[in-house]
Amino acid sequence: MSLFVIMGVSGCGKSSVAAELAKATGGKFLDADDFHPEANKKKMTEGIALQDEDRWEWLDALNAELRSRKDNADHIFLACSALRQTYRDRLNVGLNSLTFIYLKGSKELIRSRMESRLDHFMPATLIDSQFASLAEPSDQEAIILTIDRPVKEIVSELLRSI
Repeated sequence: MSLFVIMGVSGCGKSSVAAELAKATGGKFLDADDFHPEANKKKMTEGIALQDEDRWEWLDALNAELRSRKDNADHIFLACSALRQTYRDRLNVGLNSLTFIYLKGSKELIRSRMESRLDHFMPATLIDSQFASLAEPSDQEAIILTIDRPVKEIVSELLRSI
């Protein structure tokens, strides 16, 4: 069993890639958005960027969920922005076994994806704040893949690496 965090800014394809990886491996998919308190979702829906103090409870809940599943036989694929190193460190407390997969894309590509989404609470107007918060991991800290190709190709490449 392995724990994976598929990370990146909103609109990069985290949930799609994580869900496909879980399906391909018989693992479990978790979406970090499902763990946000309603107050956070309300702020984002209103176009208000989250601050660190908004994220700590959410990150702690995600860490608790990962720790509760760490001895499970299934691979776990968590789609989570994990934009800053401090957030990644907080997710990894008590685990030290997370593999981060960073989905990297240009602001223009991600903005176009976000503008075409109709069913998500995160508006495209927050893309600038996402990129401002992003501290890209190094290739020693994460598997890094560009997102300028179909999800199927990204997943195939990841399946070969993991």
